[in-house]
Amino acid sequence: MSGGTPKGKSSAARGRRIAEKARGPRREPAPRPAADDPHADIGVEARLVAGLLLNAALEKRTGLDEALSQSPARDLPPQDRAFARAVAMAALRRLGEIDQILERRLQKAPPLAVMTILRIALAQTLVLETPAFAAVSTAVKLAERDPKTRPYKNLVNAVLRGVGRDGPGLTTAEANLPDWLAQRWKATYGEAALIGLALATREEPATDLTAKPGVDPAELAASVEGEALPGGTVRTGKRGDVASWPGFEAGDWWVQDAAAAVPARLLAVKAGETALDLCAAPGGKTLQLAAAGAEVTALDRSEARLKRLRQNFERMNLKAEVVAVPAEDWEDDRAFDAVLLDAPCTATGTYRRNPEVLRATRPADVAKLADVQHRLLDAAAGKVKPGGRLVYCVCSLEREEGETQVIAFLRRNPAFRTVAAVPAEVGAPDEALTPEGWLRILPSQWAEKGGLDGFFAAKLERIA
Repeated sequence: MSGGTPKGKSSAARGRRIAEKARGPRREPAPRPAADDPHADIGVEARLVAGLLLNAALEKRTGLDEALSQSPARDLPPQDRAFARAVAMAALRRLGEIDQILERRLQKAPPLAVMTILRIALAQTLVLETPAFAAVSTAVKLAERDPKTRPYKNLVNAVLRGVGRDGPGLTTAEANLPDWLAQRWKATYGEAALIGLALATREEPATDLTAKPGVDPAELAASVEGEALPGGTVRTGKRGDVASWPGFEAGDWWVQDAAAAVPARLLAVKAGETALDLCAAPGGKTLQLAAAGAEVTALDRSEARLKRLRQNFERMNLKAEVVAVPAEDWEDDRAFDAVLLDAPCTATGTYRRNPEVLRATRPADVAKLADVQHRLLDAAAGKVKPGGRLVYCVCSLEREEGETQVIAFLRRNPAFRTVAAVPAEVGAPDEALTPEGWLRILPSQWAEKGGLDGFFAAKLERIA
């Protein structure tokens, strides 16, 4: 971000100019009020909820969604609730940069409630292009309404007007990454890759769709104003309720990030084969296996999460055997032609869509989940027929959850060997292929196409 605005420019024009410098190339923004819209001055309550959502997301991984389903967020009109969520997500994506701006204007950190008001105001003006007058006015009103923040209302006003007047100044995308993760990723992937990973924090990703077999991706892309990516994923910049999009009711497609679609393609099931999807919910990969004609058994420990899987299967007119049980506790003697293990993980690769994972993940989580993955991999191996295949994947960027797991597994299980992936055949970036033949997909890859989630995937074969 850089500062300075010529004299005579209007406040709104200055706000747009600052936002452009803050964001870089602009995509279609999340729901927001426009300057000429009757809701341009969406009220104090929506901003209050935005702050609550932001802090809930910073407290725990599922905090934002939980807060959205409860009062006061639940009580807002739909447009106000969408705006509050958009503001909170913008603040999460740019939190490090926003705090860099504030640190230069604050002699000492104010109480969290005051910081929250400032953070959501800057997220509006610098990222969502909310008119400066609306963001500043409602921020001051927010400060006034609470006795704890009322003494700081002049500070709030001065800081926000100062940023509007002078510009935000220079910021770095790397600031949006927690220090411990930035250090890890730099050591693992190098400094150039780290910059790409950091830049990927800034933008709200497009929506990716997986087409049901028989549905032409090119025709689907045209119907949703999108484009077909390698592998058949359709990417669209459309926003709003996906249930209203063409083909939803007919079951022509389901929402699934381009990277998340890769592991099931890598497993390459054929019609009539038996397939086991461990840790299956919410079910995107399970749908891929069933749509390919496999006889699918889907396991997950969470009955609540399996509810969504069942709903999607009903909409898609597909069938699977669904069992609510932890994978390592499942007592069943069957062996399968193909086994997919999308293991529980830190999910650090999903930060484009879920920026809260960057703040909610702790270093201890990596080792804790690596132990779970170890046990699940051994359980999965016991379900593979001789000559069958196993795909292990995680939406994590941490080596302990990906490459290190497979290296250790192959040492423990000499009956398995790697089957080298061919990126072009599964819709993965060419640069994702590792020397071992596995796939290490980074959010910074396919930057010209808008990026994709981070994933690790390895295909293993049980020697007959």
